[in-house]
Amino acid sequence: MNRTQITAGRDAHHRPKGVAADELRRHNLAAVVESLHLHGPVSRSELTATTGLNRSTIADLIGELTNLGLVEEGPAVAPSGPGRPSPMVRTRPQGAVVLSIELSVDSVAVATVGLGGYVYEQVRVPRPRGESAAETVEVVAGLSGELIEGLPADAILTGVGVGVAGVTRRSDGFVPLAPNLGWRNVALGEMLASALGLSDPVLVANEADLGALAEYRRGVGAGVPHLIYISGEAGIGAGIIHDGKPMLGAAGYAGEAGHTLINPDGHLCRCGATGCWETEAGEAALARLAGIPSSVTGLGLIDTILARANDGDQKTLDALAEIGRWLGLGIGNLINVFNPQLVVLGGFYHPLFPFLEKAVFKGARLGALDAPGDIADITAGGLGPDAPLIGAAELAISEVIADPAGHTRARSG
Repeated sequence: MNRTQITAGRDAHHRPKGVAADELRRHNLAAVVESLHLHGPVSRSELTATTGLNRSTIADLIGELTNLGLVEEGPAVAPSGPGRPSPMVRTRPQGAVVLSIELSVDSVAVATVGLGGYVYEQVRVPRPRGESAAETVEVVAGLSGELIEGLPADAILTGVGVGVAGVTRRSDGFVPLAPNLGWRNVALGEMLASALGLSDPVLVANEADLGALAEYRRGVGAGVPHLIYISGEAGIGAGIIHDGKPMLGAAGYAGEAGHTLINPDGHLCRCGATGCWETEAGEAALARLAGIPSSVTGLGLIDTILARANDGDQKTLDALAEIGRWLGLGIGNLINVFNPQLVVLGGFYHPLFPFLEKAVFKGARLGALDAPGDIADITAGGLGPDAPLIGAAELAISEVIADPAGHTRARSG
């Protein structure tokens, strides 16, 4: 039984004191929408079993969600045994569409994603390093306008989610520091809302936090309640899922593991400190150890590394082993602090994982205590480079899931 079943079942049959009827109904609507959003079309009977709600309640809730334009039923599926076929309940993607945006060091990605995870359109373009926040926002606005124009006529845009490679304040989308983007004190949420012509706040979060959310909801860590996602690009970020919920800290700044001290005698970091984790296991360290010019970055660097590694180039393989060792040592520290069940590697660590795996495991075992180390598994992500973009969509659509009736009626009005 999953967490949705437990929560929904408890509230359906044993209403806590002080829980108003409208609050309970909102909770039950959310349970139904979330189940359909994450797991796809199911019959009413399967939905009853999944949520713990009774048949009449499910029928009533489906009726309301159908009127809201969020779900639909049919066609019937032939049963495997005797009895009438059961119609399938599914989400209507156009009933709630979000704009998903990812701002990484080397690229900008934008997608329009409907309820149920349906991707209408997605585009990713290169981002020159050193590009200002204002220039990046202008690019995002242009791409977003084109994608929104391509949506079905009856699509309802319900929100915008943004992942950015930097320290991000969740409450208003302010970015005090994004060292690998070269940004300081950027009111990113306000800038994007203005450029997109929106009156509602734009939801902005750290890209590693959103990678963790995506892998937890739709990726290799689906349903794993204690998970850490490690994002590797120019820097290193960490997103943490604790007991099935994001661990964000007081303002959303948690997870800047790339700027934890790992080598006091190490290199100067872009953040101004010396010996940060990303200076030993990040992109620049990989290029330096492999003897590749610092001008080769991003996908160009990874393609070069992969080509050399596949050809058996010893210097490249040694560089990957050294990067993997430092990466593993840092992961061992995180295992000791957070006791995860799963550590998921994303960003450029994802395609390089076959060459990093052995060294990463060895380094993690050296750094982690036996008890938490025995519990934690380490693996490559299941969603590849799009994990933060998918996470940004999940962040925005969660607003609809939390209050399907209120949110949808507000947008329809």
